[in-house]
Amino acid sequence: MITVEQAQTLCLDLVPTNRSETVSLERALGRTLVEPVKANRDQPPFSASAMDGYAVLEGDAVQNSTLKLVGEAAAGHGWDGELAAGQTVRTFTGAPVPRGVQRVIIQENVSVNGDQITLSEPIGSNLNIRPQGADFTKEFQLSAPRCLTPADLALLAAMNHPTVHVACPPKVALISTGDELLMPGGNPNPDQIIASNVFALHAMLLETGAEPHIFPIAKDTAEDLDAVLRDAENWGADIVVTIGGASVGDHDLVAPALDRFGVTRSFHKIAMRPGKPLMAGSKGPTIFLGLPGNPVSAVVCGHLFLLPIVRRALGQTDVLPIGVTAQLNAPLPAGGPRAHYMRARFEETTTARRVTAFDKQDSSMLTVLADANCLLLRPIDDGPKEDGDAVTIFPI
Repeated sequence: MITVEQAQTLCLDLVPTNRSETVSLERALGRTLVEPVKANRDQPPFSASAMDGYAVLEGDAVQNSTLKLVGEAAAGHGWDGELAAGQTVRTFTGAPVPRGVQRVIIQENVSVNGDQITLSEPIGSNLNIRPQGADFTKEFQLSAPRCLTPADLALLAAMNHPTVHVACPPKVALISTGDELLMPGGNPNPDQIIASNVFALHAMLLETGAEPHIFPIAKDTAEDLDAVLRDAENWGADIVVTIGGASVGDHDLVAPALDRFGVTRSFHKIAMRPGKPLMAGSKGPTIFLGLPGNPVSAVVCGHLFLLPIVRRALGQTDVLPIGVTAQLNAPLPAGGPRAHYMRARFEETTTARRVTAFDKQDSSMLTVLADANCLLLRPIDDGPKEDGDAVTIFPI
């Protein structure tokens, strides 16, 4: 069996060159920018007033001086003139300041009498002007790749770009397998269970930026498995995820089905728990990932393998889960020959990040998974741990 790290590398090697498209800013939230974008103008594009007040020449900025009001500048409507000594222009927030002006006196510090104003308060150090290009200049570039946030979209709009070039979301086919499964809302017989892990995976994929689709459950026959795989291919799946049937028992039919379908296998089985039966491969540009059927196993493998594949397909670079250090709240016995990703809960205290592994680690227990906010890694052949020892956790 290969290690988790080796399996992750092999999975990422399966991802083909990214596909991209141009979309409007309204459709770009959460999408991955695939190439840098250069600004089309300075921001602000002119020196603008930061306050409502009066534009004055620096030599006239003296307390108790009286100036003549000769014009007005508002946002979108500048004053097309040049101040002479002893003159001022009423200037509103966001308006271009007149040429040669170095200061705006706020209106609260001015007395007005007809077309005369008096600078009635002490002159402070604040110029109340936003210089041209103070936010960014035409040389500014928004770097890529990056997952676009609402703030990014506002920045792109200010850069005068109505559209943006982003990675196409990978289409992910989710195929649950097994005669024992029934979709929620059905009427299970005493030997059946409800398909559950596919909905966690669907949600995880949506959050990561993929386009997932849940296919009908494939029964435990070669004909049914082959038919659903063909349906996923016809749908145009970039990634096909099977759930269950990945072991080597008499009723685990996924590996033979993928072989019949022409999938070249990269690996099958890894040294981890939960998730040992994981397998991956490809057929042309399409990636195939066979997840274990136990709910916790499927979700853990989703975090460690499926989501990194999606992030790489979106053109992102830092795609693997990021581990952080935490201190144990209770001792743990020695680990085993497989890396163990324990369900756990951590909290940030005033002095440290503390973590507690749940007592129950059965890979079928969704209640434990729902209470967990991290996976606690026990590396292969990890020794016993004491209260307060440092461990690596992966927030989920």
